[in-house]
Amino acid sequence: MQTKTFRRTAVAIAVAGAFTIGVVSADRIGFHHANAAVATAPTPVAAAAASTTAALPDFSGLVEQYGAAVVNISVVSDGRKVASRDQDQDEDSPGLNELPPQLRNFPFFHNLPMPQIPRGPMRGVGSGFIVSGDGVILTNAHVVDDADEVTVKLTDRREFKAKVLGSDRTTDIAVLKIDAKNLPTVKIGSPDSTKVGEWVVAIGQPFGFENTVTSGIVSAKARALPQDSYVRFIQTDAAVNPGNSGGPLFNMRGEVIGVNSQIFSRSGGFQGLAFAIPIDVAMQVKDEIQQHGKVSHGKLGITIQEVSQGLADNFGLKTPAGALVSSVQKDGPGAKAGLEPGDVILKFNGKEITRSSDLPPLVATMKPGATATLEIWRDGKAKELTATVGQLDDGRVASAGKAEASKGKLGVAVRPLSPEEKRGGDLENGVVVQDVAGAAAKAGVRAGDVIVAVNNTPVKSPEQLRELIAKAGKTIALLVQREDARIFIPVTLG
Repeated sequence: MQTKTFRRTAVAIAVAGAFTIGVVSADRIGFHHANAAVATAPTPVAAAAASTTAALPDFSGLVEQYGAAVVNISVVSDGRKVASRDQDQDEDSPGLNELPPQLRNFPFFHNLPMPQIPRGPMRGVGSGFIVSGDGVILTNAHVVDDADEVTVKLTDRREFKAKVLGSDRTTDIAVLKIDAKNLPTVKIGSPDSTKVGEWVVAIGQPFGFENTVTSGIVSAKARALPQDSYVRFIQTDAAVNPGNSGGPLFNMRGEVIGVNSQIFSRSGGFQGLAFAIPIDVAMQVKDEIQQHGKVSHGKLGITIQEVSQGLADNFGLKTPAGALVSSVQKDGPGAKAGLEPGDVILKFNGKEITRSSDLPPLVATMKPGATATLEIWRDGKAKELTATVGQLDDGRVASAGKAEASKGKLGVAVRPLSPEEKRGGDLENGVVVQDVAGAAAKAGVRAGDVIVAVNNTPVKSPEQLRELIAKAGKTIALLVQREDARIFIPVTLG
């Protein structure tokens, strides 16, 4: 379907594919200087124009000092996995109903252009940057998703095979490690001190053109996108194209303030709307992956919506602010705290909730088990509640590559169904496939499938699945629910 607008900006290039780009030769452009004998004094308008030109920023010093810390990332993936992922791209993209009302009737929404997918391996390119001299690199999770091989190329043309230390799909941040020392590094800045209108610089490899430098300004801060409720993006108009994914966004002090991640486009190319993940979010993910091997995100177990002027009037609120609770998960953290449908959350741990989109990032950054205070509006007056934050179990938490999926005869990494998934899918049992390799991948099992039964025996937990596979013969029949359909998939076990 061609309704997807916000797209991850990594570009996949087929092994045998090629593309041609027309380039205007620079020597076709001449600058004609006036003869000195007839030179005249500049007019006030010309003087003003010259003054304006002189005031434009010079990025050369920034690029000279920190450009060497930006790396090019190449990945090789099994073509079957890429095809499966591309067929399922709706789960990463907003449908028309998720877009702002004023954009739903726009006729030109479609994916970033992708080449035809061959049966063999697929190659993709992205960007990244070095955050420590011993070879720790940040990039986007979607750059290395499903990658069987990751190669990092430095500006001095040295190449290294990289290990994926961890990948957190919730924030779209991945951490890589290469075996090298004394590498150039970037300087980390503060997105909080960034101002709208401030000059910024992006460095990456759009369409495979290594270490390309583009510039622009910060267009907005804390921008919410329909399909990324856990991140508040920095919006810029610095040119970002497929292949820029995972590259750094610098301020004029040479500090990285964001990780370039997405674009909004009608054509699949840059059209003035680019979005970067704040660097403080990325660094928090990096620290958790390095310390614990994974990232934990908090949840309240509630569904929220925006408070309109009409709802504010109805609830007796002075202004349309806060997050309106529309439903509460049974026995979830919110329910245990006393939240009810119709409550308006005004503050979370003392921080004001101006829009409903302000709440999810605050909850997601908390550790499961931590205590949070909520100021809510109920029955015309404010009230304070205390909640113990739960564990976000939507299957998008960090994983350290394919090791778990590669183990065992079946080759899947699974998790239990959440209560919401059981209700939404009308499922009594099953486990969700988070990662797939080996025998399961060859048979056509996909990430996101729900394994309902093995040889007609219902699967109720990951432990039971392992037991059934251990007892099985050379072949099994998996009953899988994929979207709204159930299918049997025969698997020859490895």
